Amino acid sequence: MMKRRVVITGMGAITPTGLNVKDFFRALVEGRHGFARISRFDATDYKCHMAAEVKGFDARDYMDAKAARRMEPFSQYAVAASKEALEDAGIVMEKEDPYRIGCAIGSGIGSLQAMEREYDKLANKGPARINPLFVPLMISNMAAGNVSIQYGLKGKSINVVTACATGTHSIGEAFRSIQYGDADVMIAGGTEGAVTPIGIGGFCALTALSSVEDPDRCSLPFDKNRSGFVMGEGAGVLTLEELGHAQKRGAHIYGEILGYGCTSDAYHITSPAEDGMGAANAMLFAIKDGGIDPLDITYINAHGTGTHHNDLFETRAIKKAFGEHAARIHVNSTKSMIGHLLGAAGAVELIACVKQMEAGVIHKTAGYQTPDEEMDLDYCKEPYQEEIPYALSNSLGFGGHNASILIGQYKE
Repeated sequence: MMKRRVVITGMGAITPTGLNVKDFFRALVEGRHGFARISRFDATDYKCHMAAEVKGFDARDYMDAKAARRMEPFSQYAVAASKEALEDAGIVMEKEDPYRIGCAIGSGIGSLQAMEREYDKLANKGPARINPLFVPLMISNMAAGNVSIQYGLKGKSINVVTACATGTHSIGEAFRSIQYGDADVMIAGGTEGAVTPIGIGGFCALTALSSVEDPDRCSLPFDKNRSGFVMGEGAGVLTLEELGHAQKRGAHIYGEILGYGCTSDAYHITSPAEDGMGAANAMLFAIKDGGIDPLDITYINAHGTGTHHNDLFETRAIKKAFGEHAARIHVNSTKSMIGHLLGAAGAVELIACVKQMEAGVIHKTAGYQTPDEEMDLDYCKEPYQEEIPYALSNSLGFGGHNASILIGQYKE
């Protein structure tokens, strides 16, 4: 069966540095971060006091108050980002077959807020006081469910859960769904809202979070002084569309998804494989799927969390995949400015790739100053102004999940 071409016709973002794609991208270009002391709860007794929280968000700007009350933050963010992505694409549902428009929006965790709140009721007031809607508020598939309900999307609706690779896998599976005819349009991405006491406490216990108090130095991907990641939150959603469907509508095309690769390290529940072969093969599979040569790659948006293991092993993966050519590839980390959005990370970072490709600019890895041993790639200490024919976006998730998406400039 001939695979159908898939293009990107819309994007939406709720991030720590902007509540839409325009503001988010402006902050990236300007090198502005979204880090500050945690305000969602009193974090005095925690080892980590910094987060990249979404600021100024009001769900009622995107949906009616009743709908907002029946959604937790991760679902609200997804609905808001999807609204922007659909409007940006110019999709008018009344003119479409709703059974040909699907949704693939994942969340790595779902609602920790609901778990905390309802467990407190259970412990202190008994089981009779648990909210009847607790389960549908909490479970991670409700981001996709709520987006489908809000916008009348009656096609395939799925929720991929692969921890920090969730957003990238969701987009990849949506890409495949259109390629092979399961849908003509897919609203795809990831969402997360896990800046909560148990969320921060759990990652602190895992020693994964940075304990640095300086907001300008707390998230340092690829830097020798990196000390862990900073928790972020938000959502990224893209409108993916079969090329002919987009052309028939006269839609604006931002770029084309060319390839999707995924592997498992089969190694450790939190650490990537030390030799980088899992992530290397995910990149190579995406490149092969896209029908280009590895030497065509000049830019990679890395997973780049700022933890010791991730940055070192991802560097090894890039070297394994590209050999000597790796030294000529620009590698940056969007997490240097928005933190780690967990299940939303890959989707927001793919939006960053699309916008950089459109503008001919590669944003810097904010805060990067001091090279580390063995890590000798170009990590974008400063921004670049140059054409980006292709971009590769990487995501690596706990459990050994590796995913890479290859996009390219649209060519007829």
